[in-house]
Amino acid sequence: MFDDLRLGDLKTFGLVIRHGGFSAASRACATPQTTISKRVASLEQALGVKLLHRTPRQVRLTEDGQRVYAWVRRLLDDVSDMGDELAAARGEPVGPLRISASMRLGRAYVAPVLAALKRDHPALDITLDIVDRPVNLVAEGLHLDVRTGEPTEPGLIGHRIFCSERILCASPDYLRAHGQPSDFEALREHRCLLFKDRIDPPGLWRLHGPRGWETMSVRSDLTSNDNEVVLTWAEAGLGIMLATDWFFADSLASGRLARVLPGWSQPADVWVVSASRTAQSAKVRVFIERLRAEMAARLAC
Repeated sequence: MFDDLRLGDLKTFGLVIRHGGFSAASRACATPQTTISKRVASLEQALGVKLLHRTPRQVRLTEDGQRVYAWVRRLLDDVSDMGDELAAARGEPVGPLRISASMRLGRAYVAPVLAALKRDHPALDITLDIVDRPVNLVAEGLHLDVRTGEPTEPGLIGHRIFCSERILCASPDYLRAHGQPSDFEALREHRCLLFKDRIDPPGLWRLHGPRGWETMSVRSDLTSNDNEVVLTWAEAGLGIMLATDWFFADSLASGRLARVLPGWSQPADVWVVSASRTAQSAKVRVFIERLRAEMAARLAC
């Protein structure tokens, strides 16, 4: 029966699972939903098992479907790796490139780099997921994650892109009205603006200063999971904000914000994280080189 297996059906099945349903997979690959459904049915017939529990709202893997999906991921990765190896010999990136990034990094830096990459290498099939949560590269079928902070997960490889640090900033109006805090502990007397980060615990500020590392649990009456919103509050004079120096670059250059407690900071380099099997592929290498050059050109390291 396995002679009837077709790579296209395996890829379609993987798309349905990755996108959480037939309609989403149809939109992702610009293929009619009826065609998607027929290909999955063809795969089920070839394997002689039921792969999915279908309802009007969602699809769920059966036990057999879970086992098949694990194999499908490995098979498609092997096919992709074969293409990468052949492309690397020609120096030409081809095939899928699936990347995740936080909102600010993704919009401001990753998206423009990917646009340039697509113009120069039209054979790339690029997907960018903007997410405000930790990701699992292997389980989610991603090649790369662009993040702030060195990777700690086993089996992943980190590529440092840009040296950076988290700093404190507030508007000149706020500092005229409330004064510059004298040290880290004095922040308790100020209004702090809180961003709920996708990785770090919300409200925990940990900075290195003249006395070494200091940690404070920050309570705030102004909190958002969107750093752009928090930046708007800071520029409006509503309090002190903690974020990366590259995030503040435009606001500091224009004078809309000023540095608070310049002796305190936290390392927060920008990294690209990849699984070991994809680290040396041509498409990964060219993306990393482009992103590193883009950030270096726009920001002083």
